[in-house]
Amino acid sequence: MLVNLKSIAAQNAAKKIWAIGALRTMSTPTTNTGSRKNIVLVDGVRSPFLLSGTSYSKLMPHELARHALLSLLRKTKVEKELVDYITYGSVIQEVKTSNIAREAALAAGFSDKTPAHTVTMACISSNAAITTGMGLIATGTYDTIVAGGVEFMSDVPIRFSRKMRSLMMRASKAKTMGQRLSLLSTFRPSFLAPELPAVAEFSSGETMGHSADRLAAAFNVSRKEQDDYALRSHTLAKEAEEKGYFTDLVPFKVSGVDGLISKDNGIRVSSRDKLAKLKPAFVKPHGSITAANASFLTDGASACLVMTEEKAKQLGLKPKAYLREFTYVSQDPVDQLLLGPAYGIPKLLKKAGLTLKDIDTWEVHEAFAGQIIANIKALESDWWCKTYLGLNEKYGAPDMSKFNNWGGSLSIGHPFAATGVRLCMHTANRLVREDGKLGVVAACAAGGQGVAMLIERYPGATAN
Repeated sequence: MLVNLKSIAAQNAAKKIWAIGALRTMSTPTTNTGSRKNIVLVDGVRSPFLLSGTSYSKLMPHELARHALLSLLRKTKVEKELVDYITYGSVIQEVKTSNIAREAALAAGFSDKTPAHTVTMACISSNAAITTGMGLIATGTYDTIVAGGVEFMSDVPIRFSRKMRSLMMRASKAKTMGQRLSLLSTFRPSFLAPELPAVAEFSSGETMGHSADRLAAAFNVSRKEQDDYALRSHTLAKEAEEKGYFTDLVPFKVSGVDGLISKDNGIRVSSRDKLAKLKPAFVKPHGSITAANASFLTDGASACLVMTEEKAKQLGLKPKAYLREFTYVSQDPVDQLLLGPAYGIPKLLKKAGLTLKDIDTWEVHEAFAGQIIANIKALESDWWCKTYLGLNEKYGAPDMSKFNNWGGSLSIGHPFAATGVRLCMHTANRLVREDGKLGVVAACAAGGQGVAMLIERYPGATAN
């Protein structure tokens, strides 16, 4: 097992540096929260998550974000004037609304005196928005933060080629007809080839799907394992939807679209036979990642209210959860691009003085079924944990009976910058419905990064 990774590690002298770095991160002392302010997740909402190119296709991203922000205010009954600061995530940004946090806030009717800024950290952007808010609260700068994120893949910015952009810029500065004609003579039809944004690593040029396929192969994750996991995700999401568990979802009436959009439209329970017939999507013809066991391009927005426990009590609010701990990790973006959870979970639990057995719910972002299984196998591998985490033996994997029990990004959808809030809300609501105390959120992200967060059920919390 792990033949490819062992070969890479054997040939790479930097392996020693990895191990030393891991030992350093694993030595973080247990956090003492005694002198800290208690920070609470009051509530959160999201739009229905839709496949790109469907019912949201004629909107702009700030309109989706506006819906999430207004829905949050309606659900919590908090006045706009009480919000001190807004931090909001976005990955593929609309150039007209580059600081979408500010534009969405103004569109939602927030005061022009309420500061807002946009964060971007790939698939963990709304996690970054939440933890940025936690930092602002922990320093005493603010008491009440709105955090969230939006992604709109139905209309991504497509640029002219660099040569064409250069020509146009120089043409705009030309003062005479002769100068303009001289520039025109340099034009070539190839200049018109557009540049499309790609879900690929700038540092390596490799698409995330291709990297996921290599990761699955390195950990000997079979096609059947991936298809079975994808079927599990869709089946559990469908069951949760039918039971009315997605209470964070707020229906959206879109102008020009018939009816009310009230459900995620990517949940599709298929059969193993149908899944097995699909062809590889990235590494052809022998890859194992397909359209069915990978997350799909999604439009959606989310928002949540974060504040001090003291402020929540003053306002008469009943929070969902305490936001207890978080950590970010980074690793090799070439061979370990999607292993953020395997690095982040041990680091987070070490920091909090907890073990795997202490965790009642797990919500881990499903970029690909192969990525999920590879992370689990990494944590179950003596060799990997010794080599990359500096441990004496395997760390162990989460209890799968507590893992993504309402489905995940494979089925519900994955608007890059909105998923983090969904993960936190599903954790908080699952803790209530499953009578748990502690939950972990974990996710990988482009750039070889990742996040892990610890959430504790608030006394008297409901799953409404």
